[in-house]
Parts: sequence; structure tokens; C-alpha cells
Amino acid sequence: MLSDSTERDRNIARARLQFLANADPPATIVPEGIRNSWQRSKYLGIGTDEVVVPYQPDYDRESRLVRAATPVLDRLEQALAGSDACVIVTDRKGWVRDRRVGEKRLSAHLDRVHLAPGFNYAEQFVGTNGIGVALEERRPNVVLGTEHFNERLQNVSCAAAPIRNSVTGRVEGAMDLTCWNGPARTLMAALVQEAAGDIERVMYELSSSHQRALLEAFQQVTHYGDRPVLCLGQDLVLANSAATARLTGDDHRLLHEAAAELGHAPRTRKHVQLTGGETVLMRCRQVDSSAGAAGYLLELAFADHHSDQARPRTGSRSREEQGGTLPWPLPGLAGTDPAWNTVSRTVSRCARERTPLLLHGETGTGKSALVRATHALTGAASAPVIVDAMDPRAADAETDLPAALRAAPTGPGRALVLRNVDAVAPEQGPAAARALDAAAAQGTWIVGTLHRAPGVPEPLRRCFVEAAAVPALRHRLADLPALVDCLLQRIAAGVECAPEVLPLLRRHDWPGNIRQLNFALCKAAAGRRTYRIELRDLPSSLHSAGSRSLSAWEASERDTLVQALLEVDGNKLLAAQRLGISRTTIYRKMRAYGITLPARH
Repeated sequence: MLSDSTERDRNIARARLQFLANADPPATIVPEGIRNSWQRSKYLGIGTDEVVVPYQPDYDRESRLVRAATPVLDRLEQALAGSDACVIVTDRKGWVRDRRVGEKRLSAHLDRVHLAPGFNYAEQFVGTNGIGVALEERRPNVVLGTEHFNERLQNVSCAAAPIRNSVTGRVEGAMDLTCWNGPARTLMAALVQEAAGDIERVMYELSSSHQRALLEAFQQVTHYGDRPVLCLGQDLVLANSAATARLTGDDHRLLHEAAAELGHAPRTRKHVQLTGGETVLMRCRQVDSSAGAAGYLLELAFADHHSDQARPRTGSRSREEQGGTLPWPLPGLAGTDPAWNTVSRTVSRCARERTPLLLHGETGTGKSALVRATHALTGAASAPVIVDAMDPRAADAETDLPAALRAAPTGPGRALVLRNVDAVAPEQGPAAARALDAAAAQGTWIVGTLHRAPGVPEPLRRCFVEAAAVPALRHRLADLPALVDCLLQRIAAGVECAPEVLPLLRRHDWPGNIRQLNFALCKAAAGRRTYRIELRDLPSSLHSAGSRSLSAWEASERDTLVQALLEVDGNKLLAAQRLGISRTTIYRKMRAYGITLPARH
């Protein structure tokens, strides 16, 4: 008579074969997490009889994850000596970074299936396995024998648990325990979670040591003088007010990359161009702690530093000047970029004081949304009335623009927006200006919007007291994560982006600005396969960085090529086979269309 576990294994194996043979979902006898992983693996076209995984022999063997895992793995290696078990640590993307095996026979088998340092065991390459599922679903799991998607893994069982950063909560890697199929496999989940917890505690201790060293170095330098100073660690950014006023989150990234390129020189200087085009002279030194390299201390000198020093000091700055770079939250909007903060404060003040304002910026940057938010902040009960100079009928008035402006409700608590001021016909300019002046005299807040400030017709210039520029999205990419979260809350609450999506969004120029970003997220959210937006869900155009306009036929060809590459995870040979063209043609078309798919890892 078969044991319960043997009978279960046979039923699972039978369910797997049935699932592979037809289009129906897996049978309910299969655990839910395994069913979901099988379906993802089948969709990705993962092989079932051969393990084909990428190999990356060069990696940081002194990373914080490896350093934290080493003492835990050393202890487990002694405990597992001679046993049929193996412990493995991978990074957050599934690359195996260390492996300790108790017996030679198991070690040889793992080598044959490439479960060894330098190989990648993410679900997208191997299909259902402990490491891949733990990283995909970000929770502990057990994959027993026949539950593996690939047949060559079915004589082992594995349990894996994510390794998280105790401070940020971010998944840093996975801890895996693999052994031959047998009775002991039911105890694996508890053992692997305990080991993952041990690694997390060591990582926290290393992080605390690094943070103390960075804080001490930062305090020593900022105690004297007020020059911009920045301290950059793996999970910590320290900046004094002088640096905060001049830098964005993307600037921090650029400076960190520049510091890392300088190597371990004790003190050196380098010019770095920031995201806004400004160049800063960076003096850098590495900060060390008892646990190793903690990060970098950067002392910055901007081009206008000396002119600032020459200005006479007139005492403390005004309250508005002191808070000018702090976030300025507006209802329904997101962003902390200094340029965005500046325009938000200016528009808010003009709304409060009823000062006629001219807003200029590229199409889709959010000029109208900014007016609506600041107007609402004044306590107004009605929304701004928007009259478009290119289509005055949108205001439900006569086709004549001055008549449309005169028909708009006026008075205290009202706002009137003239969109596309530069489109006002010369013969209508004087009449439109008189209509705006009349509305302003009734206490209405007057706002004009257009692409470029120099495009304002002469009769309308005197209608506006102040002007402000709304930055393009490509100039405030540090706000991209917050903007994505804000837009997704409106589009589909609870939906999030996979970690690899934001880097791709950052590489795009966004000529249509926030409006284009919103459209892309709407399309991705509507077509997503899982609870979150993956790379394959994004519009094909986002995977292309071409600078020229494409014909309808070329755009269709580009989209077909991008989709084929996404379906095979960027494998050019497989994509060429699916499309019936040569790999050389694939590379040529990718260059022609500027297709920049993320590198395979």
C-alpha cells in the first residue's frame, strides 16, 4: 500500500501532466501557490525537461548580503555535514551567491541542474522552484518533488524564504534549503525561515554599524561651516540644508555612482553634471565602519558658491525663504522636486491673493491640475471655469472667444482659466483682455496657460501680474515614483508596479509629460496579468528610444518586435525564431527603432 506522501506525489504529477497537455487551469489538488506558479511558468514558455539558466560569474563577493549570510551558512554547513541537505543564498533577482552542500551526491546533482553560484534560479528562467516562488510572491514557500515545473528538479524538495531589510522592508534575497525527497522535507519551512531571520539580524547589525559611521562622519564635517554636504550609504542619505536646497533624488543617484567610480581613493575630486544641467565639484572620501565600507562623504561646491559668499549677510532668512525648498503638498498631486515646489508655492500664493497668473509649460505637465488643486485649497466651492482659446465652444458659450469669457461666472471664490493664450487671434486680443479685466474686477482669479511665455499676444500681457513655469516630467524624474503611485490610486487602487518597471520609466523622455505617463499606466493596468504591472504590460513604445517619428507601418513593426522580445525575456534568438527572421535582423531592427529592453539577469 502506498504511503500518503507517495500517493500525493503521484496525484500532483498526474495533475501537472494534464495541465501541460491542455489549456485548463491546474487541478484543485495542487496547492494554490504552486498552481499560480505553474501558470506563470507555462505562460513564459519555460522548458520542462532541461534546465537552461543564465550565468554571471562576476559578482560582488563582499556585498552586504553575502557578508551577512556567511556566518549563518558557516554554522549550517557544520550542522549539515554528511546529510542530504544543502543551503543556498540568492540575491533579490535570483542569482545564486553562495551554496553549502552536506553530501557529494547531492552536490553533483545540483551542479548538473546549475543550482550553483553564478547561475540564476528566478522563476522566469527555471519555472516553479522554491527560490523563484519565494522571490516572486515575496513570502516563504515549500516546493515538494513533483510540484517543480521542470522534471529534472523533481527528485528534490526545497523550501525558501525571502530575506528582508529590517529597516526598509525591501526584499534583499532568498534563503533556500534543498534536500532529496524524503520524510524530513516537512520540517524544511521552519528551518529555512529561522535561517533567513538570522541573516536579517546580521544585516541589521552591519547596517547599524554603517549608519553610525556615516552619521559620525556627517556630524564632524557639518559642525563647521555651511557648505553643501551629503552622506550616501546603501540605505541612508544624510544631507544638510545647503545640499537639500540644491539637490534632487536623481542627483543623489548620480553623485553616488560618481563616488563609486572613484574607487577606494582616500580623498579625491570630480566634476559631476546634475540632472538639471548644473555642474558641481564633488570632493569625496569613503567612510569605513567596523563592518567594512559604509558609504561616501561628499562635500560639494557649486559654480555660484563664491558669488554667494560675496553677498552681504543680512541676518536670518525670511520664513518663506527658509521653507522654499520644503515639500508643498497639494490635494490630488504629488512631487517634492525643488522646481515643482517653487511653482506650487507661487500658484498657491497667487490663488490665495487672487493675483492674475500666467502659467507656462509643455503640454501635459499638469498646469490645469495645478490650478484646480490650488483653487480648491482656498476653500472655493466651485471648480475653475476653463475656456480654451483653440475651442471656445468647450465652455458651452458662443464660438466667439471674448463672448465665452464674458459668459463665465465671476466673483469672489471663482477662477477663470484661459487655456492656450498664444492661440488668441490678434483681432480678438483687445476684447479678450477687456473680458479678463472685467472678471478680475469682480474678484475672480484669472489664470492663463500656454506652452511658452513669449507667445502671449501683446494686448493680453498686461492682464497677468505674475508668471510661473511648470517643469517638464523629464526634469523632475525624482518625483516619478510618487507620481506613479498617485496616478495608480486613481486608475486602479491597490495596483503597484514591479521593481523593474520604474527604471524603464525613468529612461523615457516623456514628451507628453504626466498626461502621457497617465495614459501608459492606464493601458498597462488594464492589460496586466497579475496584481501588479510588469514590464510586459507596458505599451511597446516605452521600450523604444527612437528620436524620429514612425509611420503607422513602422510603429506596428516595432510593437510586434518588442512584444516578441518581451515574451521570451529578451532572448534574441528565440524572438527571431518566433518571428521567422534572422537574429541579425533582430539586432538591426532594435538599433533602428532604439529598442532598449532591460538587460537579462
